[in-house]
Amino acid sequence: MNEYSSSNSTDKTVFWIIGGISLIVLMIIAFVAFGESKNQTQVASYEATATSRPQASVATTTADFGKMKVTDEQTAEFTIENTGNKPLQLFKVTSSCGCTFGTIIINGKKSPEFSMHSKSNWTGSLTPGEKALVAVTYKPNIMPVKGDITRAVYVSTNDPNNKQLTFSIKAFVE
Repeated sequence: MNEYSSSNSTDKTVFWIIGGISLIVLMIIAFVAFGESKNQTQVASYEATATSRPQASVATTTADFGKMKVTDEQTAEFTIENTGNKPLQLFKVTSSCGCTFGTIIINGKKSPEFSMHSKSNWTGSLTPGEKALVAVTYKPNIMPVKGDITRAVYVSTNDPNNKQLTFSIKAFVE
């Protein structure tokens, strides 16, 4: 009888340890999957015909890095200006490749660095007349290719006439 109750006690201990570990793993998975989405700011929407709306203006959307080595890293900077009369929201930043990264700088504050596989819960806002800097960084050593390449960073906006801005870079990788 002592042998049976000792075995039963060990089984209960193992059960509680496995149950506790399983619970911790499930909590971590739930936090990663659902916890970050609460940080997303509500995006205001406007009609394209509205006179009172944000307006994304971009002077240039392409840059040519020329020749570069696979071990090089280059960054191009682009400017977005809100020429409208309502706040311009920037969100869902992503890229065309895991080797290309986008960062947005508003009033000296940098967003996280985003790429093709990043989960983008970040939202930035530009008041009328305010500008943001979009930094597009290409790191060819992450996905090594040689020859002509074109990569892009995409930024969604709440400007009904410019719902997605595309900033492209090109290079010849040696």
